[in-house]
Amino acid sequence: MPLELDWVLLSLAGTLGLVVGSFVNVVVYRLPRMLERDWAHESASLQGNEVPPAPPLNLLFPRSHCPQCKACIRWYNTIPLLSFIVLRGKCAHCHHAIGLRYPAIESSTALIFMFCALRWGLTPSAGLWCILGAVLLALACIDWDTHLLPDVLVLPLLWLGLLSASVGWIPVALEASVWGAALGYFSLWSVFWCFKWISGKEGMGYGDFKLLACLGAWFGWSMLLPIVLLASVAGSLVGIALKLSHRLGPGEPIPFGPFLVGAGFIAMGI
Repeated sequence: MPLELDWVLLSLAGTLGLVVGSFVNVVVYRLPRMLERDWAHESASLQGNEVPPAPPLNLLFPRSHCPQCKACIRWYNTIPLLSFIVLRGKCAHCHHAIGLRYPAIESSTALIFMFCALRWGLTPSAGLWCILGAVLLALACIDWDTHLLPDVLVLPLLWLGLLSASVGWIPVALEASVWGAALGYFSLWSVFWCFKWISGKEGMGYGDFKLLACLGAWFGWSMLLPIVLLASVAGSLVGIALKLSHRLGPGEPIPFGPFLVGAGFIAMGI
């Protein structure tokens, strides 16, 4: 590919990544709240309690607003990354500081898309790996905040990996993908129940099983052990650092999902 076209493709991929990253921010913030509302509604219904009406909440409505002053954000103040720079990291209405996570997620998604474009070019494979990267990033942030790995994100990603392997759009044979999904789930499921049987405590959540199954579907069974080892070492080091800095209390759990995601990104780059 000529150098000029290479730069055009990278620029387009980066721009699309910024836009998708802005949507990832919405998913990270709203999806857990949507799930909690649904669970509360279902619980109240099962108990026969009347559920008071609530304003609609989904990924598109209501409009984006400042969490501090609740003022709606105008469209020209939602331009990914650029708006953050122009506004100097503050709300246009109340001048309250905007969290650095927002531009960080947008920038990270842009880098993921540029990497995929550079490695796989303008192909279906590049699009699939971009989807994987964006959803994994959302899952890591949601799990870090809430200790949740929503099925609504993990399970479609798992099936997408299996289907992509079946048509040859990712460099993993279908057999390796299926075994990767099965062994990924069973391995952490076994660790969970062994740990619970020995200690009487739950060492991880069911979402971790499904996430590793998803990574197994995308990378094949042979990458499961390196992914788990990398995630375990990274999680242990971060956990020790948080305890030494008194940012993690005694018995307070640390989510495993973000470290599985980090190991998945490393596997993507290999």
